[in-house]
Amino acid sequence: MSTDFKLEAVVIPVTDVDKAKAFYEELDWRLDADFAFDNGFRVVQFTPPGSPASVQFGTNITTAQPGSAQGLYLIVSDIEAARAELAARGIDVSQAFHPATPGAQFHNDGDHLNGPADEHASYSSFATFNDPDGNTWLLQEVTTRLPGRIDTSEATYTSVDDLRQALQRAATAHGEHEARNGGKFDEQWPEWYATYMVAERTGQELPQ
Repeated sequence: MSTDFKLEAVVIPVTDVDKAKAFYEELDWRLDADFAFDNGFRVVQFTPPGSPASVQFGTNITTAQPGSAQGLYLIVSDIEAARAELAARGIDVSQAFHPATPGAQFHNDGDHLNGPADEHASYSSFATFNDPDGNTWLLQEVTTRLPGRIDTSEATYTSVDDLRQALQRAATAHGEHEARNGGKFDEQWPEWYATYMVAERTGQELPQ
């Protein structure tokens, strides 16, 4: 298929538009639109930090039951940092957890194990929070993408914080690299960092 089909926005059902708007403003998501029309139609759009896709809600926009949107993924590179930021904003967010059984992350009464997955295995650590209507957002920590999930010809970072965390992971890995080589200072560290960061972001084999 040669035509791009880009997911632009997801509609969620809410009861009180202004209350929902205040909640997503508290998250510090970017308000893109709030358009109201004489026929009662109103659309509000927010975009999470670093996200290419947005969320919409309003009046006369969906017949779905308010609170019925479940398991809406928000991908983060550090589950504990993301959770701490939400908590600091007064959001009632769960503790970080990893599922003991496949799919348990989608159930509040599921088989959850406290804390991030061992060694922060990519795709394996979660936290959840709800908006005022009970629409459920699922934070998922992703540090290395599976092959074929992204364009391997380019590596991009969505925010300063995303890039900072990637640099920190590269610094830790490079320290281990130098230790394996007898602790000798690596004069080619910029090249090593660049290789590591691109490989990590594009799902390729990491340098050792």
